Amino acid sequence: MIKLRSKRFCRGSFKLGGNGGGGGNTAVKGNERGSCGGTNNGEIKWELRPGGMLVQKRESGESVGDLITVRVSTVSQWHDISIEATSTFGELKMVLSLVTSLEPKEQRLLFKGKERDNSEYLHMVGVRDKDKVLLLEDPAIKERKLHGLAGGQAIGTPCRTISV
Repeated sequence: MIKLRSKRFCRGSFKLGGNGGGGGNTAVKGNERGSCGGTNNGEIKWELRPGGMLVQKRESGESVGDLITVRVSTVSQWHDISIEATSTFGELKMVLSLVTSLEPKEQRLLFKGKERDNSEYLHMVGVRDKDKVLLLEDPAIKERKLHGLAGGQAIGTPCRTISV
């Protein structure tokens, strides 16, 4: 039989400071001796979400609305494209159509081994700054182009059979 004991990792009380709980961001400080052992003079920033939930504010290095650089790699070359993180793959295809000579409907974008739809958002799929996206030409459209070029040419004189 196993007996489980609970341990307290943090000892100390927390005091509300800042706006006095009137909405918006508030700061919570540990007591003077420090919370969770040692001296901790840092502040924990809180934000009030629209649903009324109080959560700790994120302190990530990049914001969702910032510009990110995506390295788009084709078979023979690569392009560094700066685009907003909240853009869609369709918007990325529009920018790529200016750089390459491919129309957006002729492009296939692959990220993490999967083809991405035009309506998928870059940040929701997980595209971050300096990530690599693979650009391929749609093989069906490429084949149609080749058949269109071959079908548009007039049939000339037949070739002679060469026997050796």
